Amino acid sequence: MTATATAVPAPANSPRRVLFASLIGTTIEFFDFYIYATAAVIVFPKLFFPQSDPASATLQSFATFALAFIARPVGSALFGHFGDRIGRKATLVAALLTMGISTVVIGLLPTYAQVGVLAPALLAVCRLGQGIGLGGEWGGAVLLATENAPPGKRAWYGMFPQLGAPIGFLCSTGIFLLLTEAMTDAQFLAWGWRIPFLASAALVFVGLWVRLRITETPDFQKALDKDERVKVPMLTAVRDHPFALVAGTFALVATFVLFYLMTVFALSWGTSKLGYSREHFLMLQMGGVLFFALTIPLSALYADRYGRRNAMIVATLLIIGFGFAFAPLLESGSDLGVLAFLALGLGAMGLTYGPCGTILAEMFPTAVRYTGASLAFNMAGILGASPAPYIATRLGERYGLASVGWYLAGMATLTLLALWVMPRPRTTD
Repeated sequence: MTATATAVPAPANSPRRVLFASLIGTTIEFFDFYIYATAAVIVFPKLFFPQSDPASATLQSFATFALAFIARPVGSALFGHFGDRIGRKATLVAALLTMGISTVVIGLLPTYAQVGVLAPALLAVCRLGQGIGLGGEWGGAVLLATENAPPGKRAWYGMFPQLGAPIGFLCSTGIFLLLTEAMTDAQFLAWGWRIPFLASAALVFVGLWVRLRITETPDFQKALDKDERVKVPMLTAVRDHPFALVAGTFALVATFVLFYLMTVFALSWGTSKLGYSREHFLMLQMGGVLFFALTIPLSALYADRYGRRNAMIVATLLIIGFGFAFAPLLESGSDLGVLAFLALGLGAMGLTYGPCGTILAEMFPTAVRYTGASLAFNMAGILGASPAPYIATRLGERYGLASVGWYLAGMATLTLLALWVMPRPRTTD
């Protein structure tokens, strides 16, 4: 009987199923998140904020974009509580549903021309829903992978959810390019922009089917068996692990600043200031994202061999250097220069993004790991990603594009200091 009982969970939580379940969920979540980011640049300023001049409309659109990052810690606390109390599996399913429903509803919203100021208000509510869902998704997906990892491969397993970011970006950008090629600008603005948001419903069903077939992680099952759960995980994480929360937050600030400068800000600046068409610049961005996808597994291999902290320190030093090359490359005036800008920036992004999930998960005990890792990750999003497109736009317009690179280098310096002083991991291989 014992042999039979221990044999049953093995196929249910096979490495292939675990890694695919962690990857598919974050791919869907980031697809939903990025179609909003793209629409925030090319659609929402015209349809939801038409009463303002183009520059102000773009800034207002970026303000709704930032709302999701404010909501993400709420998602971390909410889903983290249940993830640490009742389990990773059920919580991951709920987070995916929250994100998916919010995204589909955006595709059904009336515009400003139809309902006036109610339109941007509804858009803001849906954006908050996206943020709450993503706040709960990321931490659970990372734990699903790392808590099932064999010795010596925790960073390798932990990078699979991170691959959802470049894959989701490629899918979202690809569908926008196909739509803009297949229809006129008038058709796209009239109804075509809604298709990516509505199509995400099919992806959510796939993600739910995969996640409902997995079983609980071994680490959480052990915590259940030993009755190690705490009543209020967020309170315990803040009270007992404040230094880990603060250090983990600042250790990821540069990661968020860099990514949203390379995607949202770069697209906005390239199309509004540098004369690129939307389609042309999106094609260049897709080329750069390939380097993002390539360097994520490379950084995981390095992290498993030489340590997560060392891998992120090396990546952060490269980000600081890239900050000084930011303006010369983006303003080079050639496709080759812009592609080099995107490849270097997004390649550095992959180097820091690959091990960041694993390093945060290892900083907290099982009883508060979902809550602690998610809070640190999403607080970094508030400090880093939430204001990045807005701050960069204001800096670029007032002081020139070089100041945006200095802003990136400055935030990366904060990250470097946090990595230097952060506590050593609680779990090791």
